[in-house]
Amino acid sequence: MIEPQYATLSNGIRVVHLPVKNDVAHCGIFINAGSRDELPDEHGLAHFIEHTIFKGTGKRKSFHILTRMEDVGGEINAYTSKEETCIYSSFLHQHYNRAIELLSDITFHSTFPEKEINKEKSVIIDEINSYKDSPSEEIYDRFEDIMYPNHSLGHDILGTPAHLKQFNADKIRAFIQRTYNTDQIVFSSVGNISFKKLLALLEKTLGQIPINERAFKRETVPTYIPTQNDIKRKIHQTHLVLGNRAYDVRDKRRTALILLNNLLGGPGMSSRLNLSIREKYGFTYNIDSSYSIYSDTGLWNVYLGTENGTADKCLQLVLKELKKLREVTLGEIQLQKAKAQIIGQIAIAQESNASLMLGFAKTFLLFNKIDTFKEITDKIESLKAKDLQAIANEIFLEDQLSTLIYRSK
Repeated sequence: MIEPQYATLSNGIRVVHLPVKNDVAHCGIFINAGSRDELPDEHGLAHFIEHTIFKGTGKRKSFHILTRMEDVGGEINAYTSKEETCIYSSFLHQHYNRAIELLSDITFHSTFPEKEINKEKSVIIDEINSYKDSPSEEIYDRFEDIMYPNHSLGHDILGTPAHLKQFNADKIRAFIQRTYNTDQIVFSSVGNISFKKLLALLEKTLGQIPINERAFKRETVPTYIPTQNDIKRKIHQTHLVLGNRAYDVRDKRRTALILLNNLLGGPGMSSRLNLSIREKYGFTYNIDSSYSIYSDTGLWNVYLGTENGTADKCLQLVLKELKKLREVTLGEIQLQKAKAQIIGQIAIAQESNASLMLGFAKTFLLFNKIDTFKEITDKIESLKAKDLQAIANEIFLEDQLSTLIYRSK
């Protein structure tokens, strides 16, 4: 298998590239900055920037940015998370120069016209309101706020209307100058181009950005205290989240928790929670568990939606499944099935070159290396049943779980 290639531009921006023979290529600028890095008066600014960088640069108006890749059948997009911002593109490989030049232009040379800024405030306020109309999504944001109280990591990325109204071009530029640091940026690429040619294109664009190394450290997360929250809402269903703090991205135990979480409530219909609460009792349509990993902490949780009359029964059934994982050691056949399932899921995900490009960027940004598929599978295969049980007894302890329940009035 072809391995990724690595380099560092003259200003410290790192590059990872996987050469493939496909007609379609993918590349993006990945920045180690997100809503986690906002100051108290900047709540929502990282996401707001993601919107406004498409509104004009020194040499392009918004229309020309939007059509630059679409004119050749390509796409350009962006996303913001708690700790990352990514601007990326998919296109026919002969248009690498066009994609790289555009990504560099909008990321570092946007002008943030006042008219466009004001227009985008209304767009994002509509986005905020749409989340309020979807309790199954909004409850995750409220739960994170409970798990990280009075901390930027707990805040939802969209911000609030009050904060949005205060944003202007100066605030945007100040955030970019403080957080878009060249030593915290990775350019990731998967496509049919030689590494030499790719680096030449990058030195002419991203390589011209002045060196700007990070001068701050992220605020440490607050001490965790489990809480139980039961709220009445004007909704049709009851929505429930329960969870606990978990391992950060550099904790070696994270692999075991990823496997354990997949067994408990992963995407497969055969997960324990799905088989028990949906298939056996028919109490819920949506139930899953997830594990979000951050640079210095992690968050594990279970979500479900159900009728008012079955909510408490569902909660007890979830706790019962967690107790089983704490008290009953997995048999060898169960363990091997769990390993085979997640290895297969990882292999299928790696069939997508777009997903590979994004995954390479995040991993390289954090670790300055990328594990091969064999290295990943070796870590999974090395796990023992006792490892998973030990993790369950750390993360799934009932008295360490927080709950947030939205009940219909």
